[in-house]
This record gives sequence, structure tokens and C-alpha cells, in this order.
Amino acid sequence: MLYFQVVILAATVMLVYYCEFTDTFSPAQQGFICRDPALSKPDPGPEQDSRIQPVILYSVVGGLPVVLISGVELVIFLLHHNSNNLYDQDKVVVVGDCCYVNPMVRRTFRFLGVYVFGLFATDIFVNTGQLVTGSLAPHFLAVCQPNYTALSCQDTVQFISQSDACNGDTEDIMRARMTFPCKEAALSLYTAVYLAMYVMSCVGSRGGRLPGPLLSLSLVSLAMLTGFNRVAEYRNHWSDVIAGQTIGGAIAVFLVSFYEINRFYVNPTLTKMKMKGILSIIFIRFS
Repeated sequence: MLYFQVVILAATVMLVYYCEFTDTFSPAQQGFICRDPALSKPDPGPEQDSRIQPVILYSVVGGLPVVLISGVELVIFLLHHNSNNLYDQDKVVVVGDCCYVNPMVRRTFRFLGVYVFGLFATDIFVNTGQLVTGSLAPHFLAVCQPNYTALSCQDTVQFISQSDACNGDTEDIMRARMTFPCKEAALSLYTAVYLAMYVMSCVGSRGGRLPGPLLSLSLVSLAMLTGFNRVAEYRNHWSDVIAGQTIGGAIAVFLVSFYEINRFYVNPTLTKMKMKGILSIIFIRFS
């Protein structure tokens, strides 16, 4: 089972690599209307000029889960290290009958592994949507720089479908054709929802009534602000941001929910204990 999971993760990483760092796939060539107001916003410049720069966003998306999950698991382990039944279901033999993985380490890598898989899956979903739709950015005409005279579009409004109608920089035009769904909104909300659900499931009300919800809402709010900033800077439409946030949030909810259900069914001891409790309640009630 472990090797099967490694193969799936490796295939996901390779697909992300081909989508992100190669020209194997090209976005659909969508046409545009002359002087379309929805596409005539000013050019916001490179992504490095954004209020939320890519290096900051990807550092948070990649580093915050490692710090937060490792810290929470360490605190839980230290608070319950004297408990006799601590992580009983996580103590598994790794090599023969001699080597055991520390339950805290195993749980940490398990949560991080699920997170990384979901992060790559979100990136694949977003890239696929961008390539298939070829949706145009609000500043598309600013980077496209079409020659309206040559296109006979000075006095009349018409639809331009020529793939060679743009005279601007090729890379800028390519990026302006890949905006739906918004990748930054999807990745940020995926991270926020996954960490929020993790914190609430592991900490809950044990650390007090407010710290868990406060941290969760703060993460989600910051992720929402990332999407709002994309619209404010004319880098994405509202529809791009909403679609990206929907994809990221849905994948996070699905993975966390499936993971918890899967843990319940593959845990025979826990299942047996729950069934005994249910049967005893039924027997007492009807006896």
C-alpha cells in the first residue's frame, strides 16, 4: 500500500511539473471583442509587483503547514506522553519485529502527506481549467496591444478570432490567457481550509473555546483577502477567484473528510469498540 501511494504521489508531481515548468500544454486561443471594457483594465505589471508576491504566497503555502502541524503534534505528544493508550492505533511495525516509528512522527508525516497530495491535486485542477478555457485576464488588451487599424476595428465593434492579432510580449499574452480559475485563490484557500479543519479536529475546545476558531477564521480570512487582492489589482475577474476558491476549498474538505472516514473503517479495533458500545446501548434500552 505504501509503494502504491508513493507511485501516485510521484505521478502527481510529474504532472504538476509538466503543467508548470514546460510548454507541453498550451492554453486555448480565445478571441476577444474590440475595446471590450471587461478586458481593458491597465496592466498591473509582473507578479513580483503584486502586494502578495508569489515568493510570499508559496512560502506560506509550503512552510506554514509544516510548522503548524509539526507544532500541534509535538504539543499533543508532550501532553499525553505518559498515557498508556497514546496513539495505540498508530504504533505499527516498519521492518520485521524490531523497528517502530514514533507515533508522533508517523501522524505528522501522514497529515503532511495528505496535504501535499491535495496541494498538487489543486494545482492540477487549476492548470487544467486554465488550459481548457483560455480565459482572458482583465488587462488582456493592455498586454495584447492589438492593431485596431489592421483589424478593421476602428469604427465598428467586432469579434477578433485571429491568433496573431496581438503585438505584445508573447509570455505576457500567454499568462493573460490563463486566469480561470485563479491559482493563487485556489492554493491559498485550500491551505487555509485544510489547516482550519486540522486544528479544529485535533485541538477543538480542549485549548479553550476561542483559540481554535480564532486561528481557523484568521487563516480563512487571509486566504479570502488573497483572492480579493487579485481582483483589486486587475489580475483576475471575480469569477476566476470564486472558481479557484471553490476548487481549493472543496478539495480540502473532501480530503479531510475522506481521510477521517477511511481511518474509521481501516481501524478494526476502534470499529469493534464502537459496535460493542452501540449494541450495549440497544440491549439496555430494550431490556
